Amino acid sequence: MNNKYDVLLILEGTYPYNGGGVSTWSHMLCNEIKNANFILYSINAQYESSPRYVLSDNVKQIVQVPLWAPLEPQEMINYGKHFYTIVDEKEDLNEKIVKEEFIPIFRRMITNIYSDTRKAEDFDDIIFKMWQFFQLHDYKKTMQSMAVWRCFCDLVIELSQNTKEEASLNDLTFGMRWIYRFLIPLSIDVPKVDISHLTISGFPVIPALVLKYRYNTPMIATEHGVFIRERLLAINSSEYSYFLKKMLVKFSESITELVYYKADMILSVNKFNIIWEKLYGANPDIIDVIYNGIDHNLFVPAPKPEALKGIPTVVAAARIFDLKDIITMIKSCHVVKQQIPNVQYLVYGDNNAVPEYTKECEDLIKELKLQDNFKLAGYHSKPHQLFCEGDISILTSISEGFPYTVLESMSCGIPVVATDVGGVTEALDENCGFICKPKDYEEIGNCVIKLLQNDELRKQMGINARQKVTENFTIGKFIKEYEEAYDKIMKNSSQKSENQTENQSIYIQLAQNKTMEAS
Repeated sequence: MNNKYDVLLILEGTYPYNGGGVSTWSHMLCNEIKNANFILYSINAQYESSPRYVLSDNVKQIVQVPLWAPLEPQEMINYGKHFYTIVDEKEDLNEKIVKEEFIPIFRRMITNIYSDTRKAEDFDDIIFKMWQFFQLHDYKKTMQSMAVWRCFCDLVIELSQNTKEEASLNDLTFGMRWIYRFLIPLSIDVPKVDISHLTISGFPVIPALVLKYRYNTPMIATEHGVFIRERLLAINSSEYSYFLKKMLVKFSESITELVYYKADMILSVNKFNIIWEKLYGANPDIIDVIYNGIDHNLFVPAPKPEALKGIPTVVAAARIFDLKDIITMIKSCHVVKQQIPNVQYLVYGDNNAVPEYTKECEDLIKELKLQDNFKLAGYHSKPHQLFCEGDISILTSISEGFPYTVLESMSCGIPVVATDVGGVTEALDENCGFICKPKDYEEIGNCVIKLLQNDELRKQMGINARQKVTENFTIGKFIKEYEEAYDKIMKNSSQKSENQTENQSIYIQLAQNKTMEAS
C-alpha cells in the first residue's frame, strides 16, 4: 500500500523503552499495520538512551519527552525550535506579561479543577489559551515566576479551606511541581500527522490537543486499563496528604473528561471500560471495542520442560508492582502449599519496576517460608515458551484492560486462574479456567489446588482455551479492525491538509504579530 497515514502514537512509560501489555499491543500495531506509518511520542520519567524493542520500518521517528529529568526536555532534546527563538522567548517575557496575560488563564485552570460543576469545554478553552500563550512565551520562566507561585498558593488555600487538613509548604510545592511537569508538552512542537492515537486517557493527551488546536488533527483514544480508575486506586493507597490526594484526583478527573470530550473515536480493549468512559462524559456513539489479539501460531501448546516434569507448576507473566497484586499471589501459594507441598510458582517479569514493592514481596516470601515454592524469576526472553513451563497460569491483578497474559496462556492450552478485573471475563470463561474475587487469596489458592489435582479437568480446559483464542482473539482480526478504524476516522474527518482551520489562523496571526513586534 503506497498511501499510508501518518499516526502519532502517544505513550507514557511503556513502548518502546519498557515492557508490559501496552508495549506488546503497540509493538504489534507498529509491526503489522499496513495502512499507517508511526511517530512514537514517548513520555517517560527520565531520558531513555535506547529502545528495548527492535522497531519496525513503519516507525519513522521517536519523539521522547522526559518529564521528570533534572533538566527540562527542551534543554536535552531538540524539538525543532531554533536556539535564538528560545532565547528571545526568555528575554521578551517579564512579570507584567505573566501577571496580565497568563495569571488569568492559570487562575481559571485551578478554579475549574476544583469546581464541583466543571465542564470539559471550559477546561478545553483554558488549555487552548495556555497553548496559545506558550507559542510566544517561555514555559519554564513563566511557570517558575513568583507571580504564578503566589497565585497558586493563595488560590488553592482559598479553595481548600473547608477540607480536612490545611496545605503545608511541602504540599504546595508538590502540587505546583505536578502541574508544572504534567503541562510541559504544551510548550513542545509536535510533528504534523494525519491521526493522533492516544494509548491512555490521561495527561499524555496534551500532544494530541496541540495537534487539534493547530491542525484539527483527528484523535483516537485506546483505553487499556482505565486511566482514571487506576489513578484513583493509586491515589487512595498512597501516603499523600488529604490536600494532595484531592488535588490530584480533581486534576486527573478534569484531564480524563477532556480526553473523552475531544476524542473523535474511543476504542476500548473491553466492554468493562465503557462503564467508566460513560461515567466521565464519553459520547457512547464514538465508543467501540477492539479486543487484543495474539499470534496463535507462535503461542502454541508444547511439552513441559524436563526439569519441571512431575512438579506441580503455576506460571505468571507480570511486572512486580502493586496493580498486579503479587502479594495476593504469594498468599495463594501459601494456601496451595498446605495441600501440595512441592508446588512451584514461577513469576516472570520486571523485578525492578518498583523496588520497594519487590522488597515487600521478598519479605513476605521469607515470612511465609516459601523460598522453595515461589520464585520471582525476572525477565523471560521467550514469552511464547513461558506458559508451557506450567500446568496452569495465574493472574491476581486488581486492575487490567484485556490482559495479553491470559490470551497467551489460553493459546498455549494452559488454563488460567484469574481475578475478575477489567475485561478478563470477556476472554476467560468457566470452560477455560477459574475467575476469582480480587485479593481473595483463599479462593484463588483453592482454585489452583482444584486444577493441579484434576488432570482431566485441566486438560479439557486447556483444549477449550486454545479453541477460544483461535476463534476470537487472533492478531489478524485485531490488526484488520485497527486498519479499518484508521480508514474510518480519516473518512469521517473534515480535515484537509491544504485548508487552515480557525485555530491555525489564530496561531499564524500570533506568530506574525510576534515577528512584527520583534522587527
